[in-house]
Amino acid sequence: MLELLIASSIASATPLLYATVGEILTERSGVLNLGVEGMMIVGALTGFAAAVMTGSTFLGLLCALSSAGLLSLIHAFLSVTLRANQIVSGLGLTIFGID
Repeated sequence: MLELLIASSIASATPLLYATVGEILTERSGVLNLGVEGMMIVGALTGFAAAVMTGSTFLGLLCALSSAGLLSLIHAFLSVTLRANQIVSGLGLTIFGID
């Protein structure tokens, strides 16, 4: 029973580990990205919906990457080009993703 709990905990924590590593890399470059959770949620929902509607796992993955990448580009445009507050931009993306 304990082995099953440990295995499911590791499997559930893996996506969060990927997000954490990505956030560490962006913070090392000087950008504070608080919108990681929103981007992950939008990517997951878009990917799932596309995979169910098309029946193709590859298209679901492509749509998930595209939608999360688009939100990343929005955050980059606001933070770098318009020099908006990175905290406000990131939290706005997270709120957008959750709603």
